Amino acid sequence: MPEIKACLFDLDGVLVDTAKYHYIAWRELAEQLGFVFTEQDNERLKGVSRAASLNILLEIGGLVLDEERKTQLAEQKNNRYVEYISKMDSSEILPGALAFLKECRNQGIKVALGSASKNAMTILNNTGLTPYFDAIIDGTHTSAAKPDPEVFLLGAKALSVAPGDCVVFEDAEAGIIAAIRAGMSSVGIGSPATLAKANLVVPSLEQISVAALRESFAGL
Repeated sequence: MPEIKACLFDLDGVLVDTAKYHYIAWRELAEQLGFVFTEQDNERLKGVSRAASLNILLEIGGLVLDEERKTQLAEQKNNRYVEYISKMDSSEILPGALAFLKECRNQGIKVALGSASKNAMTILNNTGLTPYFDAIIDGTHTSAAKPDPEVFLLGAKALSVAPGDCVVFEDAEAGIIAAIRAGMSSVGIGSPATLAKANLVVPSLEQISVAALRESFAGL
């Protein structure tokens, strides 16, 4: 790529570990509905919208419900999730995340959030991460969920940076596909087995620096 002008970050599993709270809230809902929802099942929900996640959960439980009931359950799950995240603080920022955000800004690279979460502002404010972003695009700004590229294209537009000059940081395959569809390069945070479509995969932001990023992407 010509030059890295912007870094766009997913939230859950990249900057903070809110995935565990999603899982606990979905598991509680499944128990209430009379079936078991495992951590392996939860992998299918990564990077997926709330409504789509509920449909997957109900499919696992073999349940067919009307839209009104589904709306009630989605709201119930979200209320439980909000209870959990309302108690978060800066200790729940993932290793290396804050240092890398600071480094990006020090190096003149613009920073945006690109998250499906409608609770992103609560999480950012509670963990103290809000000031490190030049733009925040969350689930309240988008109509299409990843792997649709909308959230990242809106982020690039908000930063006034061309998609080809953006790098996306994601922990879910749906997010990596969204980055590709947006015409952006990507860094997968997690396992190479599930993030094979990313240009680069690292275990966490602790293993990356701006210099290493530029070196890795120089030939793209």
